[in-house]
Amino acid sequence: MRILIVEDQTELAEHLSNRLAASGYAVDVVGTLDDAVEAIRQFDYPLVVLDRRLPDGDGLAALPTIRQLRPAARVLLVTAMRSIDDRVNGLDAGADDYLTKPFDDSELMARIRAVLRRPKAAPTPDVVLGNLVFDFNRQCASVSGRPLNLPKREALLLEALVRCAGRAAKHEALISEIYGPNEGVQPDSLKMAISRLRQHLKDHDAGVEIHTLRGIGYLIDELRN
Repeated sequence: MRILIVEDQTELAEHLSNRLAASGYAVDVVGTLDDAVEAIRQFDYPLVVLDRRLPDGDGLAALPTIRQLRPAARVLLVTAMRSIDDRVNGLDAGADDYLTKPFDDSELMARIRAVLRRPKAAPTPDVVLGNLVFDFNRQCASVSGRPLNLPKREALLLEALVRCAGRAAKHEALISEIYGPNEGVQPDSLKMAISRLRQHLKDHDAGVEIHTLRGIGYLIDELRN
């Protein structure tokens, strides 16, 4: 799962990024409202951790745009603005939760887990391919009832492929899903990630195969005998 942090304090942004990454999340970091909106246009983030006092304005100003672009995204405001009125205004403006600075890391992670558990729409049905089951609501995969634990990059790639099961997933879309805007992507990065994912699926007898569609992208489907 990929999370966007909108925070202009470099030290705090780095700390948040490292803490979330250690918990298995993929993290992108931006420091302005303009950059946040642009990132949200490009990526479907399940969660945005949003500061209020940013160089180009109040984080609340971005909430209507976030809701318009990504209605299902959760927004956790993290800010030094502590008054009851500030919190009420933030929640009334469309935030899902409000955490004041300074905060304890354990509380931050607990609030993130709680916000992500809240349903935003009807549950998405599981995708079943061969022995593989992908649960979009819990963001996890299993093979023959056993959890499929993948490295973060391969997990994001599998989710992106399964979302297009039976259809072509284009190179550009896959790269956008598994690499953030601040990451350098080498020409063979996606090809190597696909190769690693194929091996994981084979080792776990997932009963699926990933087809290469030259000049287009990749397609995941049930393994045909």
